[in-house]
Amino acid sequence: MIVRAHIIVSGIVQGVGFRFYAQYWAKKLGLFGYVRNLYSGDVEIEVEGDRSLVEEFITQMKIGPRSAHVSEVKINWLEKTGKDKDFQIRYTA
Repeated sequence: MIVRAHIIVSGIVQGVGFRFYAQYWAKKLGLFGYVRNLYSGDVEIEVEGDRSLVEEFITQMKIGPRSAHVSEVKINWLEKTGKDKDFQIRYTA
């Protein structure tokens, strides 16, 4: 089943390579979407793919790269869109 998830990751997640970490895992798992920093200091991710792979991706986002400290991960499940053809790092929203 293909799903899309909107994810907000809070904690020490900017300036620690979190976006590159998210992109690495998304590409490794064959997922589509984007990641970007928010002015609030959080990281926003939208990811789409097979539900089991998206869940594995979320597990990895809860861990984060070594220099990050993830304090909270909020997930909102969405309908699939099929609009993304890869996984991109976007500029701050």
